[in-house]
Amino acid sequence: MRFFATAAKGTEPALRDELRELRLPSVRADRGGVHFEGDMGHAARACVWSRIAVRVLAHVTAFEARDGEALYEGVRAVDWTDWVTDRTTVAVRATCRSSQLTHSQFVAQKTKDAVVDTVRDRLGARPSVDREDPDIGIAVHLAKDTATIYLDVGGQSLHERGWRAFAGEAPLRETLAAAILRLSGWDRKRPLVDPMCGAGTVAIEAIAWARKLAPGLAHARFGFERWASHDTTERKAMADLRAAAKAEALPHGPMVIGSDVSPRVLELAERNARAAGVLGDDFRLERRDVRGLGPTHPPGFVVTNPPYGERLDGDFALYDGMAHAFRSLRDHTLAILAGSPAIGQAMRRRPDRYWQLYNGPLECRLLVYEIP
Repeated sequence: MRFFATAAKGTEPALRDELRELRLPSVRADRGGVHFEGDMGHAARACVWSRIAVRVLAHVTAFEARDGEALYEGVRAVDWTDWVTDRTTVAVRATCRSSQLTHSQFVAQKTKDAVVDTVRDRLGARPSVDREDPDIGIAVHLAKDTATIYLDVGGQSLHERGWRAFAGEAPLRETLAAAILRLSGWDRKRPLVDPMCGAGTVAIEAIAWARKLAPGLAHARFGFERWASHDTTERKAMADLRAAAKAEALPHGPMVIGSDVSPRVLELAERNARAAGVLGDDFRLERRDVRGLGPTHPPGFVVTNPPYGERLDGDFALYDGMAHAFRSLRDHTLAILAGSPAIGQAMRRRPDRYWQLYNGPLECRLLVYEIP
């Protein structure tokens, strides 16, 4: 089978490296995500262990679809009863790019009609539609008049870890935070500090990654576990995979510190950390102004998402003070998600490496500095 793991724009290289680390076959980065091959066991492993993938999709078919009729017939050619019964619910989402069919809602509706008509013809009854919590999620990607049909293996966005009830004013998705940590070059051994931690997303993702806490364990059931094809053998395999993931968790990791000047957001961060189960001797939250940041012992990493632009009001005096504190951290590595050019300008030197990323719709740069 062929699969496609989607990722936030710009994080594809981080996801590629992560899936290779998970020993998935034929991993290849592409626009918007990463391809891999294998069986449902490989896809399940990606759902349980990937910190960066947003969704894992199973390739069903691809065909030319210049109009609604061609789209309908192409979807009808698939035997959907391999996954769908008259008792399951379905939902379809679609994207369109550079095609004669330009309305994603029309494409989704036409695809849904073809699926339920196929099931009705073969089983005598139509499945129902449930847009909130479907048993079967179907994704249609229409590009240059070619429709590619996928099944959503995870069933919902994998960024949901089950612990972030308190997001703060400028939420950073967990999947993006995980990608930033990997791109920073952190080895999961040296200390790590987020001196503007907000609701704690970067710091919590860091300690969870270091302790090998599988993010997918927060999901009681993935999408493919509701497919008609999910049999007794696959159910046992999933139980074994979850048990093995729990057994891999480590009791301790390197020191991870989240700090912020605001007592209110630190309270949110503590609630999130408690819900994530990461509070401990190796994870600390403290109140501190970033301009008073000192070195870690031994020298470690600073990974942070400063306030900027549309999400929070950036203060140029804050940037100057922040940069002054950062430049004094000898033998440390800094990774700064900069949503404003003023952040990079305040550092007064070129980054050693950078990546163009997107925090939602906002174009950012992840600036990485090695302080000599």
